[in-house]
Amino acid sequence: MKIAFLGPEASFTQLAAIQLFPGEELIPQPNILDCFEAVEKGEAERAVVPLENSIEGTVSMTLDYLYKTSGIQILAEAVMPIAHHLMIHPDSDSGSIEKIYSHPQALAQSFHFLDTHFKEVQKQDFSSTAAAARYVSENAERNLAAVANQFAANLYGLKIIHHNIHDFEQNHTRFIIISKDSESYENNSLKVLGEKSGLLVTLPEDHAGGLHQVLSVFAWRNMNLSKIESRTLKTGLGNYFFFINVVGKWESALHHNALEELKALDAETSFLGNYKEFCLES
Repeated sequence: MKIAFLGPEASFTQLAAIQLFPGEELIPQPNILDCFEAVEKGEAERAVVPLENSIEGTVSMTLDYLYKTSGIQILAEAVMPIAHHLMIHPDSDSGSIEKIYSHPQALAQSFHFLDTHFKEVQKQDFSSTAAAARYVSENAERNLAAVANQFAANLYGLKIIHHNIHDFEQNHTRFIIISKDSESYENNSLKVLGEKSGLLVTLPEDHAGGLHQVLSVFAWRNMNLSKIESRTLKTGLGNYFFFINVVGKWESALHHNALEELKALDAETSFLGNYKEFCLES
């Protein structure tokens, strides 16, 4: 089976994909859009992409492509602890770092450390933590540094000069497995944290009480929502769609009737699947 993931090699997403699909062919993609397109075009049967970080919040690009890519299902979620380290080329001078590279979220998650110890050093956004580490390894003549993981340091031969620089100890990222089919995902080697369903809901128009009507569909049925996130439709101010997680199994007539009631409210609804949430190791 071919599994696309947000690359390059040694990204946090690859660490997640290795645990979720041991022994399968992993195909790195340069960005999240390419992960979705690889699945949509049949170039990969599955893809692993980040959905949310406990410090920086939802990965908006993932939500946007869940909405825009037709026929996509979520097969599983997986939560992994995240540890960031500051690394340089072994030949570089740690006392003369001229620029620090990393993914914007990794830089944000390490903001206080970097601001305290490297306040005057320029920080540069990169497409991923692993790509930043690779860039530093390929430019040994400059005193560059990257914020990335231990896997990246090992792969690209970099020296870690500061360990665990993330600002909050409880730093976790939630990943999702996406596919064009709804085949259930099982992995007996991983701990199951729970079960949930994913929905995309678009209100017919912006009117008073519209969101309240949608939420009431779940409330009177005692359906517990663990997440509700709004994203702009990019068609004008005030136009949004909502990503909603409903806790537990989705199997009773009561749940299916909820979709019918949403339809009666003229809300456009896409059911992304009922799936398990797994726990990964860093």
